[in-house]
Amino acid sequence: MKALITGINGQSGSYLAELLLEKGYEVHGIVRHSSSHNTGRIDHIINRLHIHEGDLTDSTSLYDIFYSVEPEEVYNLAAQSLVSTSFRVPEYTADVDAIGVLRMLEMCKNFGRPKFYQASTSELFGKVRETPQSESTPFYPRSPYGVAKLYGYWATVNYRESYDMFACNGVLFNHESPRRGEEFVTQKIVKAAVRIKRGLQDRLFLGNLDAKRDWGYAPDFVRAMWMMLQHSVPDDYVIATGETHTIREFLDAAFGYLALDWNEHVVISPEFFRPAEVNLLLGDASKAKRILGWEPQVKFKELVRIMIDAELANGSV
Repeated sequence: MKALITGINGQSGSYLAELLLEKGYEVHGIVRHSSSHNTGRIDHIINRLHIHEGDLTDSTSLYDIFYSVEPEEVYNLAAQSLVSTSFRVPEYTADVDAIGVLRMLEMCKNFGRPKFYQASTSELFGKVRETPQSESTPFYPRSPYGVAKLYGYWATVNYRESYDMFACNGVLFNHESPRRGEEFVTQKIVKAAVRIKRGLQDRLFLGNLDAKRDWGYAPDFVRAMWMMLQHSVPDDYVIATGETHTIREFLDAAFGYLALDWNEHVVISPEFFRPAEVNLLLGDASKAKRILGWEPQVKFKELVRIMIDAELANGSV
């Protein structure tokens, strides 16, 4: 079985690549051309992967890759994934996260109709219309990122219904791990807490501490991606833990694990507030449990401990 993963060098892409290799797949991945080394998350398995340079904004590169690989499963994980950045570069965000999905769907339509997974997001719910959020909850995105992802979601549904393609949306709530990018708040907190414990810094600047998120463990969530494409019928699924926690609670868990008081170190800065905030995200993954048999294995406090322990083991911090 040949699989193609866009964004294979990201957090989720690296875990998905490991999972598919364990299951005997021939794994191909797309990475953007860069003058700097950007494969750190997959260096430990790079010799077992087939890496291609390409870009979701460049149809020619995608055409060449699909023509040569002929994948049987495609996982579209590449995106401009920072909500805050999407406010600064909305046009680029739309080109990658919206039109980029359309380009991928066109490639799948024209090259053998492989099964297609689209990485959707809980940011689709934005200004939530009901709690918890399920597959039937109306969308109300609150950022250029969320709006672009909404286009990608409906494009996936449209191609499934128009061309009888096996195409699925995974509406994934926040998923974290030691491989999470430093620009995301969970990793920012974890790294700062460990540095403070080691006496390397004293202050951590954050925005809205009352925002609530449903945080899960990335390896659990990539397992759900694979399960969606193994089911007999393509569909869309919310993937979440069913628990919500504030950023204050994440601070409590991370700093508390290191016997620190975050109140002595955290400074609230207007710089880190969103122009339009998403205050509460809480997912209902009962459909995924009922149909796919998927459940998260790692809960909130264990997730925080995993991230802290990994950072403590990183002697370069």
